[in-house]
Amino acid sequence: MKLYEALAQEIQDMVAQQVLRPGERLPSVRQQRARRGASPSTVFQAYSLLEARGVIESRPRSGYYVAPGRAPTASPEPEPTRPDGAPRSVDVSELVFGVLEAARSRRAVPFGSAFPSPELFPLPKLARALASSTRRLDPWATVADLGAGNGELRRQIALRYQLDGAPVAAEDIVVTNGALEALNLCLQAVARPGDTVLVESPSFYAALQALERLELKAVEVATHPREGMELGALAEALERHRPAACWLMTSFQNPLGSLMPAEKKQALVALLAAHGVPLIEDDVYGELYFGARRPALAKRYDAPGAQGLVLHCSSFSKCLAPGFRVGWAAPGRYAQAVERLKLSTSLAAPMPSQLALAEYLGQGGYDRHLRQLRGALVGQQAQMLAALAEHFPAGTRVTHPEGGYFLWVVLPEGADTLALHAAALAHGISIAPGPMFSAKREFRNCLRLNYGHPWTAAHETAIATLGQLIRELPVAAPLAAYAVRCAPR
Repeated sequence: MKLYEALAQEIQDMVAQQVLRPGERLPSVRQQRARRGASPSTVFQAYSLLEARGVIESRPRSGYYVAPGRAPTASPEPEPTRPDGAPRSVDVSELVFGVLEAARSRRAVPFGSAFPSPELFPLPKLARALASSTRRLDPWATVADLGAGNGELRRQIALRYQLDGAPVAAEDIVVTNGALEALNLCLQAVARPGDTVLVESPSFYAALQALERLELKAVEVATHPREGMELGALAEALERHRPAACWLMTSFQNPLGSLMPAEKKQALVALLAAHGVPLIEDDVYGELYFGARRPALAKRYDAPGAQGLVLHCSSFSKCLAPGFRVGWAAPGRYAQAVERLKLSTSLAAPMPSQLALAEYLGQGGYDRHLRQLRGALVGQQAQMLAALAEHFPAGTRVTHPEGGYFLWVVLPEGADTLALHAAALAHGISIAPGPMFSAKREFRNCLRLNYGHPWTAAHETAIATLGQLIRELPVAAPLAAYAVRCAPR
C-alpha cells in the first residue's frame, strides 16, 4: 500500500470497529500531519479516498466527518485475474447485443446500463449553447472542418491536454462520432486481419466486438482489480505473441474500475515502445476521478523517444453530453492515417454538436459540472457498496474504484450470472453478466453493476432482490442453453 492508502485503511477500520462513530469529526489535515509526520498531500489523498468509499464526508468550512448511516462495506476485493494467455478469435457480439437490448428499457433498474443517468448532465445549458452556436454557424465550416473536426473544439481539447501535462497540439486531434469510433479507427490504423491484440482480463466488451469485426485475435493479459494490467504478464505476452497493438483502459477500466498508477503508466509506455507496439489508450472515464486530481494519462509519457506510439481516445459521452456523440483521438504518429480513415468511413462528426461543445467549454462551466458529477457518483457508489454488503451472500468480492461508475462483483463459485441476468429481467432489473467481458466467455460467476444513477428505494430493493435470486438460482448451466433463451428477437 502507498502511505495514503494505509492511512485511509486505518481510518476505515476504526470506523468499522466503531472507534470512530457516525457524525464524529476527524482530525484536521494539519493535526494528522503533526501526529504522523505525513505530508498534507498524503492526508488529503487519504481523505479523498475515504470520501470516494463513502466512509467520511467533507463539510464546507468545518472539516471531515464520519459519514452517517450504515457502516462502510467490508467486502474484500477480487483477486487478480490469471487468463491462459492464448490468442483467440472473438465471438461475443450476440451475447452482448442480447444484454444491451434489455438494459435500454426505461422500466428496468439500470444496473446493466453502460451510461450514467442523463439527469446528471447540464442538458439545458448544452441546449442553449447548441442554439447560440448554430445561429452563428459559418456555412463554409461544414466543408472546411471535414475530417479532423472543428478547429475551436480541437483547441479546447488541446488546452485540457496541456493541463494534464500531455503536449498534444490541436492539429494532431481528430474529432469523431463518440470514443468508440475513435477507438475503432485507431485499431484499423495499426492492425490488419489475423493480427493479435493484447487486452485486459476482463475486457471492455466493445473492444472485443471491434476485434471480432476486424477479424483480429485477442490475448487476455492478467489484470489487477485495483492497478490494472500486470506489466510482468504484459512483457511475457509481448515476447510470445508479437502483437500489432495493445488496447487498454488505464484509468477506471470497464468493468473492473481499476486505476493504473502514474509510475506504472510510465513503465507501460516505455515497455511497449521498446517492442514498437502501439498503445490504444481508451480514456473515456478519466474525468470521473474521486481524488484530488485527475490521474495522469499514459499519453503524457509518450515522449519523442516513445515514437508517438500512444493513440489516446476519449469523448464527452460519459461526463458531459451523451446524446451529442462527440469523441476524439490524439493518435500520435498515426494522426494522418486516422484522419483519412475517418474521411473514408463517416466523413465528419455532426457540426452542430461540435460547435455547441466548443461554446460550452469556452464559457468555463465544464469543471464546475464535473465536480458536481463526481460528488454525485461518490455518494451513489457508497450507497451501492453498503447495499451489496447487506444483501449479497457471504463470500462475495467487490471492487472499490476511485472513479468511474462501475463495480465488478465476484460471487461465490458456482453462481451463474447468465441465469441471474435472465431471472433479474423478470423482476425489472438489468445487470451485465461477466461472460460478455471475455473472449473466452469466462467470469461466469461475475457481474458488472452501474452506480451512475441517483440512488432510490427502487435501487435498494433491486439489490436485495438480486441477493435473494443469487441464493435461489441453481449452479451454472451450459452456455449454449442461455444463448438460445436470450437471443434477440
